Amino acid sequence: MTTGTVLAKPPALTPLLARGALLSPFKRPRPDAPFPRTRLVLPGLRVDLARLSAYERVCGFATGDDALPLTYPHVLGFPLAMRLMSGRDFPLPLLGLVHTSIEIRRHRVVPATVTYELAVRVDRLAPHRRGTEAAVVTELRDAGTGRLVWESTSTYLARHRTTGERPGAPGPQAPSPLPAVAEWRPGADLGRRYGAVSGDRNPIHLHPLTARLFGFPRAIAHGMWTVARCLAAHGSPEAAVVRAEFRAPVLLPATVVYAADASGRFELRSPDGRTHLTGSVTTAPS
Repeated sequence: MTTGTVLAKPPALTPLLARGALLSPFKRPRPDAPFPRTRLVLPGLRVDLARLSAYERVCGFATGDDALPLTYPHVLGFPLAMRLMSGRDFPLPLLGLVHTSIEIRRHRVVPATVTYELAVRVDRLAPHRRGTEAAVVTELRDAGTGRLVWESTSTYLARHRTTGERPGAPGPQAPSPLPAVAEWRPGADLGRRYGAVSGDRNPIHLHPLTARLFGFPRAIAHGMWTVARCLAAHGSPEAAVVRAEFRAPVLLPATVVYAADASGRFELRSPDGRTHLTGSVTTAPS
């Protein structure tokens, strides 16, 4: 049974990251583990317009529009998600947790100057061929009308040894690479710049030295930056559905190719053809 907890303000991220790091060695992830059933609610949320403008610049969105970029509510909900995932009752270790996918549904344009109610909950755990995956749901409602204007489901993978695996049937043939549209060169400081505007200061994104502690030769770009950057270039309808899968990390600094077609599919890949992100943006059904 889900219970509701109302927050007076967004939780501070630094103590949550520290708590999650300290508790991570004691977690024993498994898909049938109990998980927190709390729904965190933040009423009376107002968007910090200066922070929003900084986010837009880092991700390539046009600035000054009275509408939130399609990915920005994820940033608003991230502190609440971190409070849930850093807690003692969340069974997956925060350290090493990998963001594997996101689905976003924007039901209408989301103005930047409206008051909102934000809610975040852990929806489920599920087995994955490489471990256990958690699904985290974020909802944004117009505080004046109560209408749901934006929602997302993110999946996060904790890798661990699994048993009883069987080779799956061959999947469908991979589609042909999308036509290249642009080439981008994110710099070595991108993780620090995006971390400053999003609050996500995971050490794997900040510096080569801290990234090496987690097995990466260099700092890696945030997955949500790759989605945001692609959507800034692609554009989206007012009522939109976005689905994206994070395939491989982008090591910084990097050269990446943005590719897309008229159907709404997009991807980010290396010049050598390695795919980092696949996704699509379509009009939401009415």
